[in-house]
Amino acid sequence: MTENPPGAPVEQGSQWYDGEAGPLVRPYAMTGGRTQPGPTGVAFDLIALVTLDPAAPGMDGTALGPEHRTLIELCRTETQSVAELAADADLPVGVVRVLLGDLLELGCVTVSRPVPPAHLPDERILREVIEGLRAL
Repeated sequence: MTENPPGAPVEQGSQWYDGEAGPLVRPYAMTGGRTQPGPTGVAFDLIALVTLDPAAPGMDGTALGPEHRTLIELCRTETQSVAELAADADLPVGVVRVLLGDLLELGCVTVSRPVPPAHLPDERILREVIEGLRAL
């Protein structure tokens, strides 16, 4: 009898079983073979913020898979970044981007970007404002 390397699939009625992780589902099965987040044109950067829209028409769950519902549940409590969603859902970032594209098309979530540092006010201006307020 040969020993399987650690983390390799082991026989338990299926070739899709990992001794340490349990049943495996390939990422392409979760996304229907898609690798891009759809025609929305939104870039899902790792720091893009995802917010749940509770009044969304697609929230009935009929077109949503279990992974979609997991992302919705994670967004239900607070706005989260794409990186946080991937980590909390224990899914690859590429899969999360495709699933978020689906949710965005259904109107379940909104995606925004944090303000880039180049668009923030200059620190010198903020210090002058603080000094001006102290002078009052």
